[in-house]
Amino acid sequence: MTEEAVSAHQLVERRLGHNGIVQPLLTDLYQITMAYAYWKSGKTKDHSVFDLFFRRNPFQGEFTIFAGLEECLKFLERFHYSESDIDYLRKTLPSTIEDEFFVYLSQLNTNDVTVYAVPEGSVVFPRVPLMRIEGPLIIVQLLETTLLTLINYASLMTTNAARYRMAAGDLQLFEFGLRRAQGPDGGLSASKYSYIGGFDGTSNVLAGKLFNIPVKGTHAHAYITSFTGLNELRTQTLIHKGGGDEVDLLEASTTWRARLVDLFKVVGTEANDGELAALISFAIAFPDGFMALVDTYDVKRYPCRMTHAITMWPVTLPNTLSHNEYRSGLLNFCSVALALHDLGYKAIGIRIDSGDLAYLSNVARHYFTEISTTYNIPWFADLMIMASNDINEETILSLNEQGHKINCFGIGTHLVTCQRQPALGCVYKMVELNEQARIKLSQDVGKVTMPGRKDAYRLYSESGFALIDLLQQTYEEAPQVEKKVLCRHPFEESKRAYVIPSKVEKLHRVCWKDGKIRGPLPNLKDIRERVKTSLKTLRPDIKRNLNPTPFKVAVSDNLYNFLHDLWLKNAPIGELS
Repeated sequence: MTEEAVSAHQLVERRLGHNGIVQPLLTDLYQITMAYAYWKSGKTKDHSVFDLFFRRNPFQGEFTIFAGLEECLKFLERFHYSESDIDYLRKTLPSTIEDEFFVYLSQLNTNDVTVYAVPEGSVVFPRVPLMRIEGPLIIVQLLETTLLTLINYASLMTTNAARYRMAAGDLQLFEFGLRRAQGPDGGLSASKYSYIGGFDGTSNVLAGKLFNIPVKGTHAHAYITSFTGLNELRTQTLIHKGGGDEVDLLEASTTWRARLVDLFKVVGTEANDGELAALISFAIAFPDGFMALVDTYDVKRYPCRMTHAITMWPVTLPNTLSHNEYRSGLLNFCSVALALHDLGYKAIGIRIDSGDLAYLSNVARHYFTEISTTYNIPWFADLMIMASNDINEETILSLNEQGHKINCFGIGTHLVTCQRQPALGCVYKMVELNEQARIKLSQDVGKVTMPGRKDAYRLYSESGFALIDLLQQTYEEAPQVEKKVLCRHPFEESKRAYVIPSKVEKLHRVCWKDGKIRGPLPNLKDIRERVKTSLKTLRPDIKRNLNPTPFKVAVSDNLYNFLHDLWLKNAPIGELS
């Protein structure tokens, strides 16, 4: 394959992404049975408008990040029922369905569909449509389930990742959740949308290839336990980075370990030789990327019994630490790292996967600093300390309060499964048919839909923060900067306020029309940057973890009156007897 062909192949791969399984049959059966009923009723030319939105922010927070739009547009681009799809539907649907309907399905495309959407990566709020889908009723109805499945998890996952990013501040975050994700597609989606939400990389190699996400990894406990003694080292020499003769890394590491015993205040025999052999072999394989897992064996002795992985410890440790706090892993790592240093290489750091993470990170940083000072190696004090061990958002916030010395978190289960809330709950509701508004009523006011074709605007205060989102009918004049706008709560008559915006942003943009994607698709880095920028427009009290302030979503006076008039017209009048 020529270089040009390889490049073109990679471009096609990236364009398709991981969602080759996303096709028209990735839907609920009732969408197709409804399509037949519409067709049988002569509704093929009815023009519909549907809103895709959610009703409540996830994770007990007050913001959501919109994601998944790119995959939706790719789905629209590829929408077509294949011959095998039609054959399957013929066998699956009732035998009474007319052949002409299958011919109709085989000719369907999305050329007459128009999609308006909020830019991917934007902060969004309940009731504001993330997407407005317009077009022939049957085709727009057939898109429902697929669009929802592409938006729901993507937005939930990106929001979850953004919350972790806010909790971690400037520390590095890596997604390590593939083995715990809901299947391979869930794992790939988690890697993609955690990166958009602010993570620095993933352990998922296929996600790295498909989405150009940085891939990171260390090694597992199995690598350490695969060695039981120093005699198992089949290769033990390494060439100096500057060139020259090979040096015996085993001899250099054991020499350093003997020197460090007094500093670590341990008996030399307490360090595990199998572990040392494993670390030496790994360092020989990756001398410029030496990152080691240091808790395979009993690496610590606490001055008191620990009953929980997170325990309050002082921010700074005393100069003299309790005897034998690290007996093996850290001592062996430092011995190999110093031997590498003598050969011109710099180790990266350690990973801790168990125990009291705040305490252990302080101990590790203490020893790194001691070694840096004692042996005049400035960079050693700044070695990376990565923590894993089933970390969630609350763990990070708790560690922040304890004065940990962690540089980086590897996060898996709680991130990719969104354990705190497993679903966002986006819905897809018809709001207009043949230019006549439609409304869904419910005794639960939260489930009453906003009728009609609407535009959404975000109004900003003088301080630059987003102040309120305003929904209004499309024929209404857009809000103007420095002009008073009446904003009303959609259901509570007394809740209303005038707003004089310093900036007005129209939220919806045309992204699909006449069978084409409108405008260039942003890459993941662009979307990731939009997440950062969009979050900065929210006040801190809206983003805080505990008891955040709700962001206001309002309707115009015209839309308020229209909504309530239509509600009264459609609600049945009760009768008392």
